[in-house]
Amino acid sequence: MAVSRIIRNKAQTMKGRITEEFGRVTRNRRLQRRGRTDRVSGSLKQAVEKTKGAFRRNESSPR
Repeated sequence: MAVSRIIRNKAQTMKGRITEEFGRVTRNRRLQRRGRTDRVSGSLKQAVEKTKGAFRRNESSPR
């Protein structure tokens, strides 16, 4: 896994959490939705990267 992708995905997740909470505090549903979308998207990207890493490790091992 590329460290830059990991950092980018975690940053997107954190940005989403902050935006969602800010929308909740200000009672702005649009901000809440945007934050939730960013948070979920970042989490999914992290999961995809972990899955890719697991398959890469399994391919390199001898059978």
